[in-house]
Amino acid sequence: MMRPKQLSAAFVKTVTRLGRYGDGRGGHGLSLLVKPTTTGRLSKTWSQRLQVEGRAVNMGLGSYPVVTLTHARKKALANRRAVAQGSDPRGSGVPTFAEASDKVIAIHRDSWRPGSKSEAQWRASLRDYALPRLGSKGVDQITTSDVLAVLVPIWSGKRETARRVRQRIGAVMKWAVAEGYREDNPAGEAIGAALPRHRSTTQHFPALPHNKVAGALATVRASAAWIGTKLAFEFLVLTAARSGEVREARWEEIDLESGTWSVPGERMKSGQPHRVPLSRRAFAVLVEARGITDGRGLVFPAANGKALSAMTMTKLVRELGIEAVPHGFRSSFRDWAAEKTDHPHDVIEAALAHVIRNKVEAAYMRTDLFERRRQLMEDWATYVTGETSRS
Repeated sequence: MMRPKQLSAAFVKTVTRLGRYGDGRGGHGLSLLVKPTTTGRLSKTWSQRLQVEGRAVNMGLGSYPVVTLTHARKKALANRRAVAQGSDPRGSGVPTFAEASDKVIAIHRDSWRPGSKSEAQWRASLRDYALPRLGSKGVDQITTSDVLAVLVPIWSGKRETARRVRQRIGAVMKWAVAEGYREDNPAGEAIGAALPRHRSTTQHFPALPHNKVAGALATVRASAAWIGTKLAFEFLVLTAARSGEVREARWEEIDLESGTWSVPGERMKSGQPHRVPLSRRAFAVLVEARGITDGRGLVFPAANGKALSAMTMTKLVRELGIEAVPHGFRSSFRDWAAEKTDHPHDVIEAALAHVIRNKVEAAYMRTDLFERRRQLMEDWATYVTGETSRS
């Protein structure tokens, strides 16, 4: 494809070859940069090269198609005029990294679930690691070297923290590119080669072999722990639910007549509502729980009437010598279902409320397989309690 002397709207729209394309004579240093993204798609961004106070400066003017060729040319002309009049077109309007971080967090805020700790986690990680080095710098002045200085001290010792900090710095820098303050992301692909490679290891939650779950349940029942904690733990195992879903369960979510627990989306990891069919034993646990509540509010309250803390059940199993964490019993259930039953994979995954990652498969999955899951959960309850299933 021949590069045109002057860009055209048609060329900008259709060009797919990677490279930098200048706008020819009269373009005021304007060029279009075509490069790949981490997802394999093409990114088209505008850049302008100027001489400001005797120093070459590259200014990002935004991304196509948000910024059209016509708009980019107007921006470039305005910047060139500003330089001719002796001023810096970047002015004092370029936000610092700290200011840009606030803007990016505000943009993301609406997408975070109510009660989510995401904003606090973003602010804490940026405050502790990024802001001391980057906070007062304009987003157009931050270099790969600056980002490396933030990440290298924690890259090996605090792997997950470093990964999240890099991701969040990158989000701020991508915003700066989109706003036209710069044309690259210094926390992007280029920095990857400079950072030490982590060995790929998967961290699994400690879980019991499925044939030891019944013994764990018996140990918990026989303990001197608060009855609400013991019932919550058994309900968690019987429903293969996550700790937060059980600890914050409320009576209005329980339909004893139909044997259904409806967990609202805001308490699910997927953000989607989830129905849980209750086995006979799970039903009995709820009947027992009615004895410590008035049938309103929390199903499994702590002794003080408030919600059980995130560590309550974890502490319980640890003190009883059970070599697992509450979340690990989901793995025990998954292994049992795969090894000891003929229940279909889709039914098992639906019972765990796992999101279908394949978009085509998800589009055709119009049911939550509720009735088929009811038999699965009944079989699981029979396995871990020894009680006979209903015919």
